[in-house]
Amino acid sequence: MVTDYLNEVWIILLELSPALLAGLLLAGILHVILPSGFIHRMMNKPGFRSTLRAVLIGVPMPLCSCGVVPTALGLKQDGASKGATTGFLISTPQTGVDSILVSAAFLGWPFAIFKLVAAFVTGLIGGMIADYVEPPEKDSEQAHHLTSEDSEDRTGIVEVLRYSVVELYGAIDRWIIAGVLVAAAITALLPEHFFHELSWAQGMTGMLLMLAVSIPLYICTTGSVPIAASFVAAGMPTGTALVFLMAGPATNMATIGALYRALGGRLLAVYLGTVVVMSIGFGLTFDFILGEAGTVHMHDHSDDWLGIISAIILIALTIGLFVHRYIQRKQKLSGKGQFNTYEEFDMGLTLKVEGMSCQHCTASVEKSLKAVEGVVDAVADLETGDVLITGEDLNEEALAAAVKLAGYQVKS
Repeated sequence: MVTDYLNEVWIILLELSPALLAGLLLAGILHVILPSGFIHRMMNKPGFRSTLRAVLIGVPMPLCSCGVVPTALGLKQDGASKGATTGFLISTPQTGVDSILVSAAFLGWPFAIFKLVAAFVTGLIGGMIADYVEPPEKDSEQAHHLTSEDSEDRTGIVEVLRYSVVELYGAIDRWIIAGVLVAAAITALLPEHFFHELSWAQGMTGMLLMLAVSIPLYICTTGSVPIAASFVAAGMPTGTALVFLMAGPATNMATIGALYRALGGRLLAVYLGTVVVMSIGFGLTFDFILGEAGTVHMHDHSDDWLGIISAIILIALTIGLFVHRYIQRKQKLSGKGQFNTYEEFDMGLTLKVEGMSCQHCTASVEKSLKAVEGVVDAVADLETGDVLITGEDLNEEALAAAVKLAGYQVKS
């Protein structure tokens, strides 16, 4: 049993690694070649065109559901319409360049392209509804959202690799590992046609159950693809797996809370309603039109040299990131002990921040705090939620406001 499980883990890594590495590299290249502030400038006017641009830009971006929140709030602060903000929030976490390639590797190009179109249409419709429900206010005040991207040196292969590995893969590596381990367990334990024998797993009932499971949980866009593929291999309809891949990455409890605080109840209802209705609609449409087109056996890829080399590189990067985090954590905690909320030091204090669940979250909080006058440095600890801020004449209200601006909350 253990040998079979480890064999499934290795097979999944062989299929996952080439596409994931290619997607991360492409995202890093896009990060470097696009001008600083390009995304914000494209969406700083309300209306349909702004929403369309937001969705077109959001679909290929490799951001998770929690990582997209501060980015979208930055767009909102730059004056983007509520429709553009909502469309970006809906479409971005559902897919990305890495997720598209991984989806194609596991479930085939028809499924990957259909999923891409579904994310685009869902985001566009959600954004249009948001603009209708809450029309843009005339003469609304537009604030400039400061990020470190305004002054970063974004050139060269070093920056491509740093962004691809540290920022992008560093934000999802643990979820990739979890996805691989869970997918291997499902494949090893469930018979090939297990779900065919269960009536509740078919049609609308199966999709509703999948929604109930996936909406409150944090599910990584790319890491969830092997899990969905293992469900399909066990006999689950591919349309139901599509519901899982659309609704899961787009929603989780942390995201829902942050969006309620930032956008209000009506836009949150638009956001959730659009994701639920459109995911079921596209799931049913896929099963009706394409049927078995997405049912690709997970072991089609043989142990070729590209898969083996890519898997070894991915494992090495994962180990390196864990070692890097361990060293950073040791350096942060050495000589300081455990930090209490607002515990003051010679030149700083510590805030307890709620809602951070990945490296994108910590980076967004740090960037927002560093823009506050008097702040010299800000270092967030993902595991504890503590953010150590150093500087002079620090204003706790201004710091708390900066955290809120990034889409998170200071725990009092």
